[in-house]
Amino acid sequence: MAPSTATPLTFTRAVEDLRAVTARPEIELEEMPAPQRLAPFAHAMSGTVLRDGDEVATGRLILLHDPAGHEAWDGTMRLVTYVTAELEAELAADPLLPGVGWSWLTDALESHGAAYTAIGGTVTQTLSTRFGDLAGPPTAADLEIRASWTPTDVDLQAHVHAWCTLLASTAGLPPPGVTALR
Repeated sequence: MAPSTATPLTFTRAVEDLRAVTARPEIELEEMPAPQRLAPFAHAMSGTVLRDGDEVATGRLILLHDPAGHEAWDGTMRLVTYVTAELEAELAADPLLPGVGWSWLTDALESHGAAYTAIGGTVTQTLSTRFGDLAGPPTAADLEIRASWTPTDVDLQAHVHAWCTLLASTAGLPPPGVTALR
């Protein structure tokens, strides 16, 4: 008997949860093509953080579902994220930055009540200086957060809200309701 190709109700509901989230005004969310080889079912969205009309951070959130489960996931669902933002060169050189970047993710998950297990990831900080024919703007600095975790709750909206909080933190946005001074 061939395996069923019908989309599981669990995955359909999870995608509905992702689509139902409204982000804060500075964050634009869009659906994007999902990777096809990571799991039998996948859904992806992108987020762009705009400040004063400029793109200051971007990210992707991918929902993977394998009805048979996956030992490394410790479950049947997995959320995978990639977030990147340009930084001031002085910030990118701070040796404490990776720990702070990781805490932005874990604190966001906790503050939104998003239950999870099997979390892992990397935080990368880079400084790039151009020379010769590529000489141009001053040193460029970037922060990149790559992570994945297994949600243990049925409602994934808290996870999407946490991801939006991670995007905002990475972009340097103040918390909602707080006005940044120029």
